[in-house]
Amino acid sequence: MSSIEENFPRGGTQKTTQEGKATKHPRIDEDNLFKTQHEEPAPKRKKTRQDEPKPKRLEPEKKAVVKTNEKDFELLTAESLTDGVLVLGCVKECNEFELTISLPNGLSGNVQVTRICQAYSDMLSEQVATDKPVKDLSPLSEMFSPGMLVRCAVIGMEKNAEGHHGIQLSLNPRDVNKALNAAALRTGMLLSGFISSEEDHGYLIDIGVHAAKAFLPREKAQSYFQAKEKGAELKIGQYLNCLIDEVKNNGNIIRISISQSEVAAAIATEVQNWTLLSLLPGLVVKARINEVTPLGISLRFLSSFPGIVDVMHMGSTKSRNYSPGQTVKACILSVNPTSKSIHLSLRPVFLQPGTQLGHLSSGQIGEIVADSRVKSFHKNAGAIFTLGNGTLAFAHLKHLSDTPKSFKPLSFKPGSKHKCRVIDYSPIDDLLLLSLKKRIIDAPFLRYHDIHPGQMVEGTVFALKDFGMQVKVTGHIKGLVPRLHVADVVLKQPEKKYSVGNTVKPRVLVCNPETKTLILTLKKTLVTSKLPILASYEDAKPGFVTHGFIVCAREFGCIVKFYNDVKGLVPKNELGVAPITAPQEAFYEGQVVKVIVLKCEPEQERLLLSFKLTDNALAEDCTGEEVSKKREVTYETGQVADVKILKKKENGLEVKILPNDVSAYLPSMHLSDHVTICKLWWHWLKGDEILHNIVCLHDKGGHITMSRKPLIISAIEGEHVVKNFSDIQPGLLLTGYVRNIMPYGVFVEFPYGLTGLAPKSTVVAKVTSIDEEKQRFLLSLKVSDCSSEDSVSESFSLLFQYFKELQEIKSIMSKRDDSSISQKLCQLKPGQRLLLVIQEVKADGSVLFSGMHASGLTVEATHKQLGGRGKTIVIGDQATVVILHVDYLKSKVYVSLQDELLSPKQNMLTTDSQHPVVVQHVASDYAVASLVKTGQLVAIPLASHLNDTFRFDSEKMKVGQSVMVVLKTIEAGDHGFLLAVQSPKKRRNIIRLQQESKTLEETSSMVKHTLRMGDMVTGTVKSVKPTFVLVALDDKLIGHIHASQILDEVTNGTFPTSKLKAGQKVTARIIGGRDVKTHRYLPISHPYFTQTIPELSVRPRELKGEDNTVLGPDNCSTEEVLKPFKPGQMVTCFVKKYNTIKKWLEVEITSNVKGRVQQLLLSPNTKVLKHAEKYFKNGQVLTATVVSSDITKTKLCLSLTGFHSLEEGTITLGYVKKVIPHVGLTITLPFGKTGKTSLFHLSDSFVEQPVEGFSTGQLVKCCVLSNNDSKTEVSLRQSRVNPKSHGKVEDAEITSLDNVQKGQLVRGYVTSVTSSGIFLGLSDSVVGRIPWQYITHLFVPDQSVCAKFMHAGQLLTAKVLSINTDENHVELSVLPKDTGKPSIVPESLGLPHSEMGTKLKKLKKRKRRSSECEQGVKQGKKRVRCTEENDSGIEIYCREEEEEEKNKRSSKGREVLRLKVPNFTWEEDLTVLDSTMLTEREQNSSSEEEEDTPSTTKKQTRKSKELEKQRVEKELSKLEAALMDPSRQPQSADDFDRLVLGNPDSSILWMQYMAFHLQATEIEKARAVAERALKTISFREEQEKLNVWVALLNLENMYGTEEALMKVFERAIQYNEPLKVFQQLADIYANSEKYKQADDLYNTMLKRFRQTNAVWVKYATFLLKRGLVEAAHRLLPRALKCLPNKEHVDVISKLAQLEFQFGDPEHGKAIFENTLNTYPKRTDIWSIYIDMVIKHGSQKDVRDVFERVIHLSLAPKKMKFFFKRYLEYEKKYGTAETIQAVKAAALEYVESKNSLAEG
Repeated sequence: MSSIEENFPRGGTQKTTQEGKATKHPRIDEDNLFKTQHEEPAPKRKKTRQDEPKPKRLEPEKKAVVKTNEKDFELLTAESLTDGVLVLGCVKECNEFELTISLPNGLSGNVQVTRICQAYSDMLSEQVATDKPVKDLSPLSEMFSPGMLVRCAVIGMEKNAEGHHGIQLSLNPRDVNKALNAAALRTGMLLSGFISSEEDHGYLIDIGVHAAKAFLPREKAQSYFQAKEKGAELKIGQYLNCLIDEVKNNGNIIRISISQSEVAAAIATEVQNWTLLSLLPGLVVKARINEVTPLGISLRFLSSFPGIVDVMHMGSTKSRNYSPGQTVKACILSVNPTSKSIHLSLRPVFLQPGTQLGHLSSGQIGEIVADSRVKSFHKNAGAIFTLGNGTLAFAHLKHLSDTPKSFKPLSFKPGSKHKCRVIDYSPIDDLLLLSLKKRIIDAPFLRYHDIHPGQMVEGTVFALKDFGMQVKVTGHIKGLVPRLHVADVVLKQPEKKYSVGNTVKPRVLVCNPETKTLILTLKKTLVTSKLPILASYEDAKPGFVTHGFIVCAREFGCIVKFYNDVKGLVPKNELGVAPITAPQEAFYEGQVVKVIVLKCEPEQERLLLSFKLTDNALAEDCTGEEVSKKREVTYETGQVADVKILKKKENGLEVKILPNDVSAYLPSMHLSDHVTICKLWWHWLKGDEILHNIVCLHDKGGHITMSRKPLIISAIEGEHVVKNFSDIQPGLLLTGYVRNIMPYGVFVEFPYGLTGLAPKSTVVAKVTSIDEEKQRFLLSLKVSDCSSEDSVSESFSLLFQYFKELQEIKSIMSKRDDSSISQKLCQLKPGQRLLLVIQEVKADGSVLFSGMHASGLTVEATHKQLGGRGKTIVIGDQATVVILHVDYLKSKVYVSLQDELLSPKQNMLTTDSQHPVVVQHVASDYAVASLVKTGQLVAIPLASHLNDTFRFDSEKMKVGQSVMVVLKTIEAGDHGFLLAVQSPKKRRNIIRLQQESKTLEETSSMVKHTLRMGDMVTGTVKSVKPTFVLVALDDKLIGHIHASQILDEVTNGTFPTSKLKAGQKVTARIIGGRDVKTHRYLPISHPYFTQTIPELSVRPRELKGEDNTVLGPDNCSTEEVLKPFKPGQMVTCFVKKYNTIKKWLEVEITSNVKGRVQQLLLSPNTKVLKHAEKYFKNGQVLTATVVSSDITKTKLCLSLTGFHSLEEGTITLGYVKKVIPHVGLTITLPFGKTGKTSLFHLSDSFVEQPVEGFSTGQLVKCCVLSNNDSKTEVSLRQSRVNPKSHGKVEDAEITSLDNVQKGQLVRGYVTSVTSSGIFLGLSDSVVGRIPWQYITHLFVPDQSVCAKFMHAGQLLTAKVLSINTDENHVELSVLPKDTGKPSIVPESLGLPHSEMGTKLKKLKKRKRRSSECEQGVKQGKKRVRCTEENDSGIEIYCREEEEEEKNKRSSKGREVLRLKVPNFTWEEDLTVLDSTMLTEREQNSSSEEEEDTPSTTKKQTRKSKELEKQRVEKELSKLEAALMDPSRQPQSADDFDRLVLGNPDSSILWMQYMAFHLQATEIEKARAVAERALKTISFREEQEKLNVWVALLNLENMYGTEEALMKVFERAIQYNEPLKVFQQLADIYANSEKYKQADDLYNTMLKRFRQTNAVWVKYATFLLKRGLVEAAHRLLPRALKCLPNKEHVDVISKLAQLEFQFGDPEHGKAIFENTLNTYPKRTDIWSIYIDMVIKHGSQKDVRDVFERVIHLSLAPKKMKFFFKRYLEYEKKYGTAETIQAVKAAALEYVESKNSLAEG
């Protein structure tokens, strides 16, 4: 009987048996089972809806609803939202990693970022795995907005520390729509879905329905964009309301629509066959009201579904307008399949699906309501209140009392009044949420929104960290006191002053409710300050005085910070300290200071402050009242007024503005655009004089600054100024004035207070670059940048303005009654002839005159102005002179005696005509010249532009010089001159000479000289560069001095060129000549030596003749120049620049020998390599070691580390190239070498995951262990890298067996687990073996159990048992008694100890013997009985014996499997069972031996049979229960047979079946299962069959021979697609590290499938993963020869991608570049190239590629794609400036296209 039931498990009879048992012996578990079956009515309901008598089935349900009305109308609670409940929610907050969802009835839940949808989770996993941003991964805030309605599924409840429930929700459609299947989908259904991917013609939507693919056509999406105005694309993971438009293929393919109008009109109908399990929240239905009660409304919809509407969702009309039988539209809020309760809402906002809630918050939050009235009380949920204004509000049960014990339900009767506080708002209920808890009502702060900067708070210290002190203000509000703000001064040990639990009263610095950030300060001065708080830029009015703290002190001043992150600048001149004191020395970070506001621009968030407080401010405690009184009259920038001079000061004038008599200051340099005129104005102006048309520059804290500069006034009046930073654009020309001159540049200020920096420039300024983030901009003052095309007009306007102002000054001078000198000066003008007496002849030949018109004045004629009378000058004689120039400041007159000037000829002149002139006198702003033919005086401006302020001596005008000019006036005015400007041709030459960007070759290109090698020359230093100096030898010839030719001895770190200054006179020796075009040094015999640039030397030894340096000997090539430099030689070099792109340092040894230092050879210090540009300055002296010459043989390769090759023991830096788990690291070393580091050399102390702390590109310091041509081995051990550190070496190096001693404890990594034991690597050269008997002290019947707890790379501690040096063998033990460590095989498995195991084996043997004896006796007896019948009895006995042996073998096999069942132990039960059986057998045998009476023997036999029967019955019951368990895993071959019988085409089941046999080391049985699978699986399931073939190939590879593997392989090729089988076997070889076989197989594949690009790509991947880069490079040409032309681009692209991923990114870049040069319009290749560079390149590389691609000539659609990608990249990684640049480029492209279209 039992054997029959075992072969045929109980099925139909099982229920009868259980019912029978239940009748006799009632059991709880059986009752529960019955209840569960009863509570699953979904199939029945579906069945009843299809039957005829529908009313009969609905009648009982209706009665049930009536009976439980009051219970059903209970509101939703956290306890009622069990797993599986579907609910409609409203997005309340979007955080980085979760969404906060508002749920009905005042509840809220959270949706983790991993529970959005499967596609979004996959992208998150990819980002976590790669640690790189995923392209299409959008933050939650971009996909969800507050107010969005979403369908949620409850997946769990969590309780926090305070016992409150946290509802965990999921938006994943697989959770929300899990009850739906493809067959149930109908047209018109409204589902929720997420974008899973973007396709060519639309989007795939994840709706969570198995086997159903939802597609959204792109045209449907476009209408959605237009309605929503949300851009032009949907994002992966975006939530959508999906309306099914069309259903095909029985629901497998559906087309959806997301049109807002169609979704809003969607209504669920009976035709759609909704069931209780498939109903979804958010569906709008037509319902019929059954009953209206004060608690809510009961209704019925879709014919058979009952639902309720609670009092919160009855709509604005309330219950009085509803009546039974009325039909209404309702929206499903929640569906609970377990309790069958459905909540709906009648609120109009929910009756149009897809609508977004607009009202998300309330201004009443935080208010305290004294007399709120109870409207209704719900004993399980809470109470609904009516506030004073009639607003409904709800208080949860937990908020009705302070503690659960103090809660009194009777006190909440309808109409009772209570004091409460509004704590939140529920958007989905449109209700305020209340709390009656006293501590919440009395709390000063309820939310972060209630806290304001500057407010005093009280809190408790709950943590002290390195970064500051954490303070708990309330239960939900926590703040941080940064370490800088713990006290007025920074405390080194704040824990001595504060401890956890202390109460503190800080002041709020910053409060950000959105990020829930609260920053506090405990600085005593700030906390106790009585000054007003500055928390916004709008409050910062001029004169405002407050306290702040310094956050930065630099040479330009101090930055002071206030509350709410408001900060301002105190410039250096407003610090109130001595000018020579550096700000960083006088002030420190964190110092509390008192400041006064000078100026504030709220729009730009710019604040100008001062430490110089007024007396009134100090006296009035800085309230600013006195200052504000003075500011009743304000003057804006640009306002023009008249001023009256009050007092002359050294640098300006104190004035008062008329007519309000407001004090102001007019700097002397603001009196004119010309410096000379400024000095004249200041000299001749006196007090009480009135100046007209003076403009206000700025008004800073009561200090008004005025200006009289005509160009500034003109710019303001013409509105050619910028008032805001946003108005500044690159290329804009602005008129300003120099504000400050620093060593690194000139600060130029403009009207309205904007200031820019003009670096290294000698004032019209051109904006060159803008930093919008820091609101800074750079300027250029170069004449070439700032001058307009009409430079002649600019030059003339300067001259004209000069004489105009000069005439104004003369008019003031003429009114002076107290000065006869001023009167005389006013009467003189150039060109006027005077009769004077010669008074004195000076030594230099100049003559002084006196006379009636010259009394009190100095009249002088230089030697060159005497003309032909130079030799006839006699003191006392009279002479007629002509005035050339009058110096009104020095009261000096320059005259001439030349005849052509005394008797000028009047000639017909025309405007803009060119004439030659001769310079007669050079003044500060202009030169006086005379026309060659007429002798008329002409004034020529010296400056061609306002910025033209500096020239070399060779460029300056000289007396007697001939110049070509253009006449601008043809009549002499009051100034006595004709006005002219230099001709444009001459001006261009001068400007060209002034441009610093021009090279030496341009300035000296065609100059010939007669200098020879060795000549001594004298010159003037023209300019000083970091590595060379330019010397002007005469007016035209320029010489060159290299940095190596300045000093005899140089010191590291110095800058030799700094010894020479511009303008310094030097004597030098010529040591060579460099050709202008070829830059080569020519020998002295070369015919063009006289046209070279002289190479000079000023070294003292060279000048003395002790050294004789000669550059450029005859026929000297670059290779010959480099020959004297040998590897290892030390040389002195000079830094030229650090190339940030190539990552190398460019240096110069001499002027004709250059070199490079690779990055890894810059320094042994890692800090230097990370910031090389900071440590190496241009022109710096370095001592380097010669390595070799580079590939081009034109430069030297140098090293700054002191070594020139990698030798054993060399310590160097390297970059981690590759991290190989369980193997080690591959490191890029200097000199192009690649090193290997094993696990044993990563650290002095072995760890479990040794490579976990390393990443690709990481900079490491390593020591070379060995270096040969084949490989280089390095060590990262600290004892090797830093031998002087004397750190602890926990795991010493083991280089040979001599380092190992018997009994020693050693640690190592598991290399392999074999049948002979575990092999433990102790070092690269020493491997020990741990036999199985020394692995664990437990008795393990199968080695596979031990192997389960072992893996390659595992760290173990072992004891050395023996050492055999002859066989190089070490035997180890990891037994706990030897190592003191826990057993590798855990004790929790319940395995017996090895001694017990031995006894158990002996016991079993004894049992086997006894059973055999017993069977022999029985056999004899049987044979006696069977002789009377026939011989078949013997056959039956034999069959029973065979079957018993099979059962024994199968039970042994099951024992092994049972040991693998987790968290369960089989051995104890089996032992008990065996002992019981053994006891019975022993009793039987003993009874037979004692030969008891026959009656006693019969009684014991019947008793034992009864016991045996009961035992067998119990075992069968247990077996049945186990087989019925759905979660039960197969544990035997029979179990697997049943599984594969039910699903014969599942390759997964067959492979699990094979794995089951392999675990028991039954290889043949596993092969047999595979063969069965291949015969059983349908021929149509090709992939399933292929899976089994692959499993069989794996089996033969691991356990079989090569021959057996090849046989299986040949068979697999016959039955499958050959290419797939080849690829699978190649992967198997590669994964099992059989690289030779894999390589041979790939070569075979390349011959057989040479025209398939996938084979070439796969082989390239194999080679690159193994590090065979060169072999992979040789593969590409072969592939191109074999593949068709149409495949070329594809395979080139894929191989380039592989180079980026596994090989050399530079080579991959080169491949892409070559491909794009050939196919420049292949946008797909451009796109892939951009992806690769983004992942593996620098930001500069990425931007370079983008800049190239956006300038291609492509279709507008493609250009739009690339511009969009560029903009997305800059938004992620760039700055505001780079984003703006991309937008500008896109705009420029669009405009160019429009202009072409218009043309």
